[in-house]
Amino acid sequence: MKKICVVTGTRAEYGLFRPLIKRIKEDDELQLQLIVTGMHLSPEFGLTYKEIEEDGFMIDEKIEMLISSATAVGISKSMGLAMIGFADAFGRLKPDMVIVLGDRYEIFSAVSSAFISRIPIAHIHGGETTEGAFDEGFRHSITKMSYLHFTSTEKYRKRIIQLGEEPSRVFNVGAIGIESIKTLDLLDKKKLEQNINFRFGIRTALVTFHPVTLEDNTAKVQFQELLNTLDKFNDLKVIFTKANSDTDGRIINSMIDDYVNKNKDKAVDFISMGQLRYLSAMKYVDLVIGNSSSGIVEAPSFKVATINIGDRQKGRIQPGTVINCQPIESEIYKAIKLGLSDNFKEKIKDAVNPYGNGNVSEKILYVIKDNLNKGIELKKSFYDL
Repeated sequence: MKKICVVTGTRAEYGLFRPLIKRIKEDDELQLQLIVTGMHLSPEFGLTYKEIEEDGFMIDEKIEMLISSATAVGISKSMGLAMIGFADAFGRLKPDMVIVLGDRYEIFSAVSSAFISRIPIAHIHGGETTEGAFDEGFRHSITKMSYLHFTSTEKYRKRIIQLGEEPSRVFNVGAIGIESIKTLDLLDKKKLEQNINFRFGIRTALVTFHPVTLEDNTAKVQFQELLNTLDKFNDLKVIFTKANSDTDGRIINSMIDDYVNKNKDKAVDFISMGQLRYLSAMKYVDLVIGNSSSGIVEAPSFKVATINIGDRQKGRIQPGTVINCQPIESEIYKAIKLGLSDNFKEKIKDAVNPYGNGNVSEKILYVIKDNLNKGIELKKSFYDL
């Protein structure tokens, strides 16, 4: 029986991973190992490892890594702690393969440790670009340390090959988040309102804004521009989901707290909504606003407009449901007005999500099992175009 180790460090990442984790657990030929780290273990970010346990998954290792600092120095130290923890965990678990998703610093630490331990790595959502974030460098570095690659579009598959990876190990399977949209039994609007203790308005927006980590101290100014703009729409209610543990993320979260306290009649905030509530909210809101990848990858499947602010997601493939704007009050205002307009809502009814239509976890697991059965040679040759 092959041991497959899944590493997760954030609420959003686990939500994407869940169908694959479930499929691995139910496979008679595989043994699921689960390592939880990062924000999952932080009271500040909701202790979301409990959601994993409530879903019926046993956590094999909990790796503490976050120190109480959102500065560049603090995050660098957190990465060092993570590598120490992952080295010990991999030594104990001895997995046959490690599966990771995305591009965050905790995943970079996990992959670095697995790579040195000569454990084959399968990477989901490589080949993408986010020019405004540290994630850009982490993602491509993870690609070079990984053996199997599962991309969300054909363009991203070609980019991984351009990075020198053998085409026979790179697979375009679509975005795994679409699978949950297709398979989850989402809450109806009334149940969702009861669950989050918040009534939708005539118009409602779902707002998630993260720091643009390759910019210097812009989080407070940029997010204030967004809050100023929201004040101009009296009939627009707002559901905030808080920022991750990135550099300056706590600044944004503090500003959200202050805004909600002053606007309890129109706004509510969550450290973690969980995937079911988050996707259910996305189904019923009029707009998704901010700079989260979910507005570009998942929101189009609901035919909901996304106001994508600034450069954090610059470089991603975008469908016609996305309106881009600079983090300036006047620009955000124009974008929101356009997104709420009847003309734009009519226009995006026929929009196609370029990130696929689901059934991703089955494809990934088939490839992983096939490669493990055939045997893996970790010595990779650079594939020249």
